[in-house]
Amino acid sequence: MAYSARTTHRRRRKPNSKTGHKQRSLQKPNGVISGRVQKVGGERFAIVCIDPAKHRSEWMMADYFGNLLIEPQTVEHQAAFFKLALEQVRDAQKQHDIQDTIVVVERTGNYHLPPKRAFASAGFETRVVHPFATKQYRVPADPGNKTDETDLYAQHRAAVAGFGLCEFELQSPYREVQLRARHRRNLVEKGAATACQIRDHLHLAMPGYANLFDRLFESRPAMAIARRCDSPGAVIELGHAGLRQYLREKKIAHRAPTIDKVLTWAAQAVYDNIQDGPLHHAIWTDLHELYQHFQGKITTLEQQLASDVVQTPYVRLLAIPGINVVSAAELAAEMGPASRYANANAITGRSGLYPSRHQSDQKDHDRGPMIRQANRRLRGVLMRVADNLACHCSYYRGQAEVDQSRGVDKRVSRVKIAKRFSRLALACVASDEPMRHTCFKQPDSILEKLRHFHHEHKTPMDRLLADLEATVDQLPYNTRGHEAAVVAKVLEQQTHRRRGSVAIGELLPAVLARLGIHTTNTTESRDRP
Repeated sequence: MAYSARTTHRRRRKPNSKTGHKQRSLQKPNGVISGRVQKVGGERFAIVCIDPAKHRSEWMMADYFGNLLIEPQTVEHQAAFFKLALEQVRDAQKQHDIQDTIVVVERTGNYHLPPKRAFASAGFETRVVHPFATKQYRVPADPGNKTDETDLYAQHRAAVAGFGLCEFELQSPYREVQLRARHRRNLVEKGAATACQIRDHLHLAMPGYANLFDRLFESRPAMAIARRCDSPGAVIELGHAGLRQYLREKKIAHRAPTIDKVLTWAAQAVYDNIQDGPLHHAIWTDLHELYQHFQGKITTLEQQLASDVVQTPYVRLLAIPGINVVSAAELAAEMGPASRYANANAITGRSGLYPSRHQSDQKDHDRGPMIRQANRRLRGVLMRVADNLACHCSYYRGQAEVDQSRGVDKRVSRVKIAKRFSRLALACVASDEPMRHTCFKQPDSILEKLRHFHHEHKTPMDRLLADLEATVDQLPYNTRGHEAAVVAKVLEQQTHRRRGSVAIGELLPAVLARLGIHTTNTTESRDRP
């Protein structure tokens, strides 16, 4: 996203001053060790540096001043070798009278987890240093020489400078939400790629067929006909009666205009020179089975995400038009607990939604492209939410239209929406105070949106009831009256219907009871099928 973000910061960013946020240390806040070093002395403070690989790691131990206490050596990723390394560290602590120790592990994919967990389980404070920090401290000292030993020395320099960072460990349910949300996003991306391949092979077998339908994969008659016929000629051969008979045998609801549209296309299609049509047909049908498998897994994951997000305050975001269950779950997964953020700027700062700055002497480019090093997952979630708000929320849609009329780049407009939404999201999640934002003048019903979501996903009623009751516990007190009125209205409408009245009639009164409202016997004694 190397585009200008001029409109996101109209005022020039000023350096830290005595008023406002004063930077009291040059070290990063979650990497500060200077106070602990001053307390015990540099020669009594040790740093264990670990450079991990897939099956083994290089490690060493040195004091704060860089004096080696344990020479660089290799440890295999096995329990016995980790135990031996821990004994060496404890012996060195006794021998050199080390009173305080930290362990610094370079982040390397997932390879750093075994040594990190081994030292953490032994009671050592284990920190993580980013490979970029290691590189910046290695290149000046050892230019053109990248070895495990020089990496360990660079890690030590980075840890001394405060770049050995304490990682925040997510607790339940945020940990489960994060894993499931990322897994779902991965399946969605693979499913989209598979859908593109299906369309390509379908076009090679039946040119122009996919363009007949706006939502090809959601049209059961369209996919059934394409699976039955591997060429336009096969469609013509079956004819109107044959296609209707086939769809009836498959018990697929269809309309006569759909069949007529397919036959009209087949009569106009050029299929005499199609090569390898049956082979392309076999390929896309195989890919379609894989696509259906992806969609089934995505549906299951979304049901689980709904059950997870109702355990967090992020379910309150469903009151905003344009925010659905999946968006709230992804935001909860990447942001984590709201207590991690002092203000909304911390959210956009972590996600990198601010312009880069290059200043030297009189030259100051303070409105450059967006920074590159950031939490890309959180940035992606915020930008997707901004797209949804610009389409479905009247407040943010109005802002997007104003920007469009002024000729503002669409991407810059979305950054502005994401910035404004971050302030609203933090206030909504972290506080129980009434929301006076324009978005909440006509809020969506959280319970009704969640019930509709589970209805579309065909969730069992017992699980739906559990999620609704858990949601009630997360609702701010001032919103319960609005939610109770919506639930009571839905219950009144459902009791007049024959289909589904039993399940809803037994479900919603329990939710109303949690909201402090009890239904009358008249409502419960309605006629049921």
